[in-house]
Amino acid sequence: MHIPRDFYLQELLKRRHNGMVKIVTGLRRCGKSYLIFNIWRDHLLKEGVPAAQIIALSLEDLNLRHLLDPYAMLSYVKSQIQAERGWHYLLIDEVQLLESFVEVLLSLMHVPNLDIYVTGSNARFLSVDVVTEFRGRGDEVHLYPLSFAEYLPFTRTDRYQSFNDYLVFGGLPMILSMQDESQKTAYLEAQLKSTYLKDIIERHGITRTLELDHLLSILASTIGSLTNPNRIQQTFSSVLKSQLSFNTVKQYLDFFEDSFLVSQAKRFDVKGRRYVGSPVKYYFEDTGVRNAALNFSQSDEYTHLMENAVYNELRKRGYAVDVGQVYRRVRDQGGSRQSQTLEIDFVARRGSHSYYLQSAYHLAGEGKTAQEKLPLLCAGNSFKKIVVTADAVSPTQDLNGITTINIYDFFLKENSLEL
Repeated sequence: MHIPRDFYLQELLKRRHNGMVKIVTGLRRCGKSYLIFNIWRDHLLKEGVPAAQIIALSLEDLNLRHLLDPYAMLSYVKSQIQAERGWHYLLIDEVQLLESFVEVLLSLMHVPNLDIYVTGSNARFLSVDVVTEFRGRGDEVHLYPLSFAEYLPFTRTDRYQSFNDYLVFGGLPMILSMQDESQKTAYLEAQLKSTYLKDIIERHGITRTLELDHLLSILASTIGSLTNPNRIQQTFSSVLKSQLSFNTVKQYLDFFEDSFLVSQAKRFDVKGRRYVGSPVKYYFEDTGVRNAALNFSQSDEYTHLMENAVYNELRKRGYAVDVGQVYRRVRDQGGSRQSQTLEIDFVARRGSHSYYLQSAYHLAGEGKTAQEKLPLLCAGNSFKKIVVTADAVSPTQDLNGITTINIYDFFLKENSLEL
């Protein structure tokens, strides 16, 4: 099954010949190898790049075991390059298997007509490694699981059922080849245990694996809720009767983020234009993996799952996403004025553009609609304000300038934030 990932193809094209190592990162099984070995390689061939000038190496191939030696790799790559033929393209999958891979790649950067693209698994090669080890010469392209727009053309049901399936089983590409729900469930649970958690355990030498599993379950059951390591540690102590320390909880949370299982949304004071600090919210990079962490016992929580999916879509489009916080003064029953804190689901910023968004699965009546819009009204500035809902509504804008759109317009139209 060929799934176009045009957004990421364009990201690679933007970085072509930029003098840096292009590093594709992301959750395992989200299609990193396919991106560089199929989509990118096919694009180069269609452009007329000779196949001999595309050096594609999958380091999990036993036939290439000898190239795991850094000097053998350097010698081999240089032997494939002929200066008079113009640009050559080096594509390496699972580059972390190569001994001293950072030094090898930095050495190859000195070859004037070589453009380098690599992927690495999360077991030993994380986003933080790109920043620290490549010393400013690594250019990261973060690959997300399939967006709903990428997912929908390959389903056999209408878009309404497809969206519910997407929230339950997520966007790992392999899911699209499975028609049976039990098969999808088994696949996701196996990936969580045998790939994602195993990677973390092996990388960090974790022995308290049961607590690691429990912590991920706690995050999965509280997506969209504010939390912090202290609250989680108290849960371990009171409910699970575990003595897991605050520092260990914080470490495990960092491991989940580094492995792209979850990401953190900080609180941002909209009027004060500053970050508030702890607590924060955690969202899963794939909703199917989130549901697998709970053995699919809470896979019908569409309100929270849709919020998670909206967050991922904004991140995939390149926005920095925070949780908005606004304050208003209200009178209590005694007539005293009190400060009330309201929350905007997402503050999305990219360059000079900012948007405030509320995710509301259903707007059941005027009361619910007013409740969702109140934080947006209190924000008080000129940034665009949007309510995203699963209700069948056409894009509308009220007298206060707040736009309401349905989830299908939001996910399927590239300009959805401007409707």
